[in-house]
Amino acid sequence: MIGKLTGTLLEKNPPEVLLDCHGVGYEVNVPMSTFYNLPAVGERVSLLTQFIVREDAQLLYGFATAQERQAFRELIKISGVGPRTALSILSGMGVADLAQAITLQEAGRLVKVPGIGKKTAERLLLELKGKLGADIGAPTHAASDAQADILQALLALGYNDKEAAAALKALPADVGVSDGIKLALKALAR
Repeated sequence: MIGKLTGTLLEKNPPEVLLDCHGVGYEVNVPMSTFYNLPAVGERVSLLTQFIVREDAQLLYGFATAQERQAFRELIKISGVGPRTALSILSGMGVADLAQAITLQEAGRLVKVPGIGKKTAERLLLELKGKLGADIGAPTHAASDAQADILQALLALGYNDKEAAAALKALPADVGVSDGIKLALKALAR
């Protein structure tokens, strides 16, 4: 129904923003990834939106990118995952991190998000497998296997998800597992 809003940013109160569109103020809930990238109050902003109607409320959710909105839409289709939980997931991890966790079937990364337990994480992995990772543009199968092995090695060595993911991004796409681990460790040692 309401797919996009463009207007002046009036207020920023995480996770809600107030957007003035030609005299009408819209209260829009946004994930923290979108919130951190918003301009200053008083400047113009465009948000892609998802309008949700419930018995007791009409809620508007806003996103900076189409990938965030698509991930949100996929998340709310899952039984037991409502809009607030989906927003929490997208605030706790970026869309690329979520897609990688789903592709690699890593429930442990999802459990770290507040409000997500082990059963919900496993249901998310099961129901989103093949839906979210493909839309984000996952690397080729061979490359993702090497990347997965490198990631697992870094996590086993005690690095956290963010450090390991940053090291993976710096690696060449066609790197082998042993060379990739060596390069990643050199990058992390700096």
